[in-house]
Amino acid sequence: MRTRWMMALAVLLWTTGAWAKELQVGFVYVSPVGDAGYSYAHDQGRKAVEAMEGVTTSFVESVPEGQDAERVITTMARKGYDMIFTTSFGYMDPTLKVAKQFPDIKFLHCSGYKTAPNMANYFGRMYQARYLTGMVAGAMTKSNLLGYVAAFPIPEVIRGINAFALGAQAVNPKAEVRVVWTKTWYDPAREKEAAKSLLDAGCDVIAQHQDSPAPQEAAQERGVYSVGYNSDMAKFAPKAHLTAAVWNWAPFYTEMVRQVQAGTWKADSYWWGMDKGVVDIAPFGPMVPEAVRTTVLAAKEAIRKGEHPVFVGPIADQKGVERVPAGKALSDAELLSMNWFVRGVVGTLE
Repeated sequence: MRTRWMMALAVLLWTTGAWAKELQVGFVYVSPVGDAGYSYAHDQGRKAVEAMEGVTTSFVESVPEGQDAERVITTMARKGYDMIFTTSFGYMDPTLKVAKQFPDIKFLHCSGYKTAPNMANYFGRMYQARYLTGMVAGAMTKSNLLGYVAAFPIPEVIRGINAFALGAQAVNPKAEVRVVWTKTWYDPAREKEAAKSLLDAGCDVIAQHQDSPAPQEAAQERGVYSVGYNSDMAKFAPKAHLTAAVWNWAPFYTEMVRQVQAGTWKADSYWWGMDKGVVDIAPFGPMVPEAVRTTVLAAKEAIRKGEHPVFVGPIADQKGVERVPAGKALSDAELLSMNWFVRGVVGTLE
C-alpha cells in the first residue's frame, strides 16, 4: 500500500513539474557587477531569472575577453549548466568553440553575430535610446560641441555614436560630436582622462559608451552636462546628468529561460528594441526644460510604435557622401555592419 502511494506521488510530482530538474543558468561578465554600467545592467536581468520558479543562477565577473573567457565558459559547461549567457562582444569565438563541445547546453552570446545549433546571439536596439539622448544633448549644449568617450571602433559602438549624432542634429543642426577611443570597456581612470580631453576641447556635454560613471564625474567636476549609459548614473553626477541610455535585460532573459523550460527554445539572432522594453532612457535631470522633455518623449513614442526607424535618409557620411537616400531606412544587416560615421561626427574609426 505504501509503495503504491509513493508511486502515485512520484507520478503526480513529475506530471505537474514539481519534480522537474532545477534549471541552472550561468552568466559571464566582462566587468564588475558593481560598476553601475554594462555588467550591472546584465546582472539586474540575472536577478529576474533567479526569481523564477525552478531556476538557479550564478555568474563570474571581470572575465577578460579571449582565453580567460573560454576557460570560464568551459568550466560552467563541465559543471552541467543548462544555459550560459556570455555578455561581451569578445566572448563570441570562445562561446562558439565551447558550444560545439557541449551540444546539449544552450549558449546565448550578447552583441555578436555567430550562431550554432545550440548557440544564439542577442542584443538590443540601443541605437534607439542613443538617438533620444542625442536629442537631449543637442538641445542642452551651448558650445554645439558634444564629447563621446567610446570603447572600441566596432559596429555596435559606431552605430550608437551615429544615432546620438543624428538625434542631436534633429534638434540642433549645428551640433558636432567629437569622439575619443579608450580601447577598453572598463577602466575608470582612462575613461575619465578621455572625458577631460574632450572637455579641454570645448565640449560641454559628455556622452559615453563605457562601463563606469567616470566620464559623468568628469563632466560634473567641470560644471557641464553629461549623458550616461547602461543604467541611470544620476547619483554619480546629479548636477550634470541629463539622462542615460539604459538597458533592461529582464524581459529578454526571463523569456529565453521560459522557452527552455517549455522546450520551445531555438538558436536564433535576437534584436529586441524599445517596443519590448529592453532599451529605454533614464529619467530626465531637473535641469532639462519641459519643452525638451516633451519633444524627446514624443520621439520615444514614435520609435516605440515603429514609426521612427532612426536611420532613415537622407544621411551623409563624414566626407559628405550620401550613404542613405531620402526616404530609405537602413536594413538590420546594414546597421549590424556599420563602419562609417555620419556627417557631424569628428573622429577616426581606428
